[in-house]
Amino acid sequence: MSEFMVEVRGVHKSYGATEVLRGVDLTVRAGEVTVVLGPSGSGKSTLLRTVNRLERADRGWVAVDGELIGYRRAGGRLYELRERDILKQRTHIGFVFQDFHLFPHLTVLDNLVEAPVSALRRRRTEVAAEALRLLERVGLADRADAYPRQLSGGQQQRVAIARALALRPKVLLFDEPTSALDPELVGEVLDVIRDLARSGTTMIVVTHEIGFAREAADTVVFMDGGTVVEQGPPSDVLDRPRHERTRAFLAKVL
Repeated sequence: MSEFMVEVRGVHKSYGATEVLRGVDLTVRAGEVTVVLGPSGSGKSTLLRTVNRLERADRGWVAVDGELIGYRRAGGRLYELRERDILKQRTHIGFVFQDFHLFPHLTVLDNLVEAPVSALRRRRTEVAAEALRLLERVGLADRADAYPRQLSGGQQQRVAIARALALRPKVLLFDEPTSALDPELVGEVLDVIRDLARSGTTMIVVTHEIGFAREAADTVVFMDGGTVVEQGPPSDVLDRPRHERTRAFLAKVL
């Protein structure tokens, strides 16, 4: 077994002639929070999407809890998995998008129950009871019967976090979870993510919230041009960056 919950090795990804990821390496231990910073177009979101195989890497590989994502190894060779097997792997990798991606025709409770019942074949009564506990955890126990359109953006994002947790994932991925929110709603979502960090949830968070990175991250990664420019504890990367590109970025956002 690997010592890392998430392991990304030599990942390359191009769209046509545009190389978006250029040999990215990243490791995250169980229970740790890694925050990924960088300018728009640096490859942050694409990196997240390769972790749960929403994007297929052109070269390199990703493993979660020691299991290759998208492949099986046999006789020293790698064979690509069928889509249904990849979907099963994704149930171990929670993903919270910046624009919520809730099902508008389902209630809040049903948004949480749908995937564990359909993908994991769990009993609905058991899942519903667990979903109610998750809604209480994110401060929305009283909105279980509401529809997404009846919620604020911050509430919708908290439902999206609870929905990701309902699958009992090994790791949670956040793709700029507050970027679509009005400024006054950002805090309520970050509070939930901070609580997850304190509880030992393994997370990779792409965000521009430097204060959150300083407070909650075990490791801060700065990306630019499809590469990891530097990484380390928040006190090093944010307060004593080694690279000029990191210093220039932080000077604009701090």
